[in-house]
Amino acid sequence: MDATNSMLCDNDLVNPLSSMGMQVSCILVVSHFFNVVLRTMGQPGPIAQILAGLVLGPMSHIEYIKAKFFPASSINYYEIVSFFCRILFMFLFGLEMNIHYTLRNLRVVGLVACGGAIMGGVFGISVSFYLYQELVTSAPMHYFSMIIMLVVSYTSSPMVIRLAAELRLAASDVGRIAVSSALITELGCLLFFNVMINWKKEYHISAGIGCTLLTTLLVLINKYLAVWLNTRNRNQKYLKAPELLFILFLLLTSSMIIEIWGYNSIIHCYIIGLLFPRQGKTARTLLHKLGYSIYNFVLPIYFGSLGLQCDLINVFGSLDRTANTAILILLGIGSKLGGTLIVCRYLQIPTSEGIFLGIILNTRGYADLLFIGAAAKQTFNSDAYNVLLLSIVLNTIISGIIAAFLTRGEEKMFANNHTAIEPQQMDDELRMLACVYDPRQVSVVLSTVLAIHGSRASPYTTHLLHLIELVKKIKSTLLYHEKENADLSDDDDYGGNDVVEINNALDAFTAETKILVHQRRTVSAFTSLYEDVCNEAEDLQVSIILLPFHKHQRIDGKLESGKEGLRITNQKVLRHAPCSVGVIVERGLASDPGFSQLVASENIQNVATLFFGGPDDREAVAWSLRISKSPRINLTIIRFLLVSSSSQNEKIESGQSEEREILMSLSGEATTNEIDNTFMVDFCNRYVAPGEISYVEKFVKDGAETVESLKEMGDIYSLFIVGKGSRGQGSLTIGMSDWEECPELGTVGDVLASSDLDIHGSVLVIQQHRKGLMHD
Repeated sequence: MDATNSMLCDNDLVNPLSSMGMQVSCILVVSHFFNVVLRTMGQPGPIAQILAGLVLGPMSHIEYIKAKFFPASSINYYEIVSFFCRILFMFLFGLEMNIHYTLRNLRVVGLVACGGAIMGGVFGISVSFYLYQELVTSAPMHYFSMIIMLVVSYTSSPMVIRLAAELRLAASDVGRIAVSSALITELGCLLFFNVMINWKKEYHISAGIGCTLLTTLLVLINKYLAVWLNTRNRNQKYLKAPELLFILFLLLTSSMIIEIWGYNSIIHCYIIGLLFPRQGKTARTLLHKLGYSIYNFVLPIYFGSLGLQCDLINVFGSLDRTANTAILILLGIGSKLGGTLIVCRYLQIPTSEGIFLGIILNTRGYADLLFIGAAAKQTFNSDAYNVLLLSIVLNTIISGIIAAFLTRGEEKMFANNHTAIEPQQMDDELRMLACVYDPRQVSVVLSTVLAIHGSRASPYTTHLLHLIELVKKIKSTLLYHEKENADLSDDDDYGGNDVVEINNALDAFTAETKILVHQRRTVSAFTSLYEDVCNEAEDLQVSIILLPFHKHQRIDGKLESGKEGLRITNQKVLRHAPCSVGVIVERGLASDPGFSQLVASENIQNVATLFFGGPDDREAVAWSLRISKSPRINLTIIRFLLVSSSSQNEKIESGQSEEREILMSLSGEATTNEIDNTFMVDFCNRYVAPGEISYVEKFVKDGAETVESLKEMGDIYSLFIVGKGSRGQGSLTIGMSDWEECPELGTVGDVLASSDLDIHGSVLVIQQHRKGLMHD
């Protein structure tokens, strides 16, 4: 018994691990309590986690507790565990990083990052002469000055990323500038730190070249390894555990080699994640497995450990140390805020956004511990170490709290300004949320995604959301190890084989088109599924939601209804969506080529956009303009107008630009809606006159003739695009709604989706979002 107790209490392997487990448990419990309390005040999770560590910090300095739970022999174990955690979350951040946004806006994010960092460096060097006298240290003056400069200039990218996610502004322009600038600042400070500590070493140049070559080698290995792993076991949702561990083993081994060479591996891990192939089940597995553990366990402990290391009693017990801490806090806030505001004024960014960027970029984190830890090795005494550490933690807490209040007080600053397509320019980024219920709808949705991504010059971001109905679990008589997917959690079982089929279809699409589609999934009952869709659209700040129709086409060409819950969900999304909505009806499966075969076929697809008038039709034309840039799309705009005694059907032939403008003017006189007329005149002069898009005018006298015109063009086009609220003048559609089946598609959309109308093209019905207006 005594031998057992000795092993558990005195053994250097067991005791540090048990004490560390106790610390982790305390941090998680207390941080959860703080999170519950502060969440009601609008404070983000990282702030609660740091406060939890700050509360536990004084306890760690009580002699009895320190001896039992903070033994000196445990320091090496803590460093090893923190090393592993640092590797994982920096790799994950690189994997999640939207590098395309950073590259498109490199000038903006680079200047914002440099503004705060350079101002912080200048302020840090200036005050370092005073702090060198106040803080007892025997380190060289130039070394101390550079450490203070780094401490004041640094920004913690993990903290900024988590704050942006917690405050639901990661998809906003301000949030993305903050995240990109934080990463640039952190990587720059770490690069400078690596050079500084290795400058006097004999082989620092060769070691730096070796780190670069090792990183390049691992990037190339991952490129081919990911492709190979994606092709194995196609019927599995994720990689197997040994395959996942092998990838992480390569990352760990290379990071340890870099650390042995005397360089920090944070930059290495981030670059590996940034350049890791994003398509296929390999990246999907890494994001799924690493994301859950890191965001729910690793980062809370990481943030909590920052506060846990602070000795409040030591610092606040002395007036001089308190004053020095206050100076460092004010210095950090002032330098970041001042430098960022100067750059924002130069870039003509609003002052309110500049203040927010300056505050959130003042957050600190792990690399600061590296900086002051390196200084401590240069005979930096404990009092000076505590002053610097507490200033780092309090700076982060103060900046996080202010950023949270700014977010609540300036909601318009972070709101989605692109809730519709019509007001946007062609070079504006178009964000789209495409939804699918089951694998049958994937082909037509991906064809629509391919069409909208036709122009490589315009930036696009597409998210695919798999909507899964939440049903009651069926009890199984099988034991856990007897289940086919025993290595997966219960949540992964939702969706069944549909998840695998959708994943395979998306992987094949990405491999063929090189278009990256971000996968998401939501599980909910049909009564609340629309809320998940709307919340995702709001969080991602998309301009349009694509929904599949609740009916699917049978072999005989008839449309058969699916679950009623699908239709109700579509109706609720159309009513409550925070952006424009498109409902796509897949038809023409037997025709060759059908629109749903756009990915597999190289044939040119004829697409028609029907314009009757109104904001929804203008939105449909704006969408059509985007897809017209695809080399596989031949677009024709067909405008329906009322026939008059002196009007006949007219068609504008290509190459007749002068006659085209005259006809547009004449047609405009017969239109009561001046907004529609002005819109179409401008559209034709810009895109029809140069011959980029075809234009046709159809003159009809009532709804019956409109239906006949639709029947005539039924075999010509593989896709019809129309606005939900197509109206024009009432006579254009009069009588068409007498046998209405699906009012959520609008009058013309319902006719086009009807089985009674023999057409062979799919139908896309678009509803434009109007702020402050609830759709019927």
